[in-house]
Amino acid sequence: MTEEFHRIRRLPPYVFAEVNQAKAKARAAAEDIVDLGMGNPDSPTPPHIVAKLVEAVQNPSTHGYSASRGIPGLRRALAGYYARRFNVKLDPETEVVATLGSKEGLANLAAAISSPGDTILVPNPSYPIHQFGFIIAGASVRSIPHTPDDEMLSALDRAVRHSVPKPTALIVNFPSNPTGLMAGLDFYKEIVAFAKKHEIFVLSDLAYAELYYGDKVPPSILEVEGAKDVAVEFTSMSKTYNMAGWRMGFAAGNPRLIAALTRVKSYLDYGAFTPIQVASTAALNGPQDCIEDMRRLYRERRDVLVKGLKQAGWDVPVPEAGMFVWAPVPERYKHLGSVEFSKLLLARAKVAVAPGLGFGEHGDGHVRIAMVENTHRIRQALRGIRAFLATDNGGPVAEPAAAELVK
Repeated sequence: MTEEFHRIRRLPPYVFAEVNQAKAKARAAAEDIVDLGMGNPDSPTPPHIVAKLVEAVQNPSTHGYSASRGIPGLRRALAGYYARRFNVKLDPETEVVATLGSKEGLANLAAAISSPGDTILVPNPSYPIHQFGFIIAGASVRSIPHTPDDEMLSALDRAVRHSVPKPTALIVNFPSNPTGLMAGLDFYKEIVAFAKKHEIFVLSDLAYAELYYGDKVPPSILEVEGAKDVAVEFTSMSKTYNMAGWRMGFAAGNPRLIAALTRVKSYLDYGAFTPIQVASTAALNGPQDCIEDMRRLYRERRDVLVKGLKQAGWDVPVPEAGMFVWAPVPERYKHLGSVEFSKLLLARAKVAVAPGLGFGEHGDGHVRIAMVENTHRIRQALRGIRAFLATDNGGPVAEPAAAELVK
């Protein structure tokens, strides 16, 4: 009775736990910690969406069990979004299912399509559910490069030739969490062709579809002709409409995969609370200017954060999309690894970040910095980071103009 459960044994210790415990201890000691660790949007849900929720919840007929696969109007609204945004036609009856966030959808589809011993191809680093959803389901995971380029395509070819049994599914996630990298339609064409050739399903995580900063707009893999023969795509209301706690997402695409997910879900849940589904329908069908407002907010935060880090002597790449800066651990701290560096940053700079190891062993040379505080708090974090980097390496970092730190 004391032996650890089989599936729990397959899960490593929770990498973020050490940093979270240190953060909780610091806050218990009344320290002011700027938390840039968890990707939890800090802005309110747009008022017209909240108003629709309030209206729907006042109707007693919405208080019972809902539809696990999503109410018809919500599935039609998602199909309408794909038609407008990607010029992709979806059948709301057979090619769309609502999920309790994209994370739940990915995990339940992993359970639906995996057998013990199956091999799944997963980018490393990537969002933890991409690999652990399949590990919990009993499958084995093979890591591939996380960059949407020839390196990944070559690795996929090697994986097919050298994996026994042959891989059954591939995860892609662009814009990427945690790296912010984007893929173009030509890359997706290569992925679809590869998947068809080798009879492999593709699961695309497009949760950050609307959070981009330049002229390059993230495409959907379903835009590729014939993609629905092999691919299903997950989207989410969480970041697009600041609805993270509402837990509403979708899977769309290949009818066989959608049917499998729908069937598993029918045994496990009764669907999201109907007023949440009604409000989500209003979000997808209603005014979309709130999305541009959200982009503008994160673009401002990104620019302040990246500029401030570079002024502090921490050179980081500028993300094209997403709500994170994927920052390489400064050279003089690389020997510590991402977990110990994150704990040091918390203790010395009073800033919490997510250690890259939590996204896979190939992420250990980075930390993920979330843009989930206002610019005033981000500048406070930058002052702490700057002071830490200036005093901890035995030499000062050149001071920027004072106005640059307070404006």
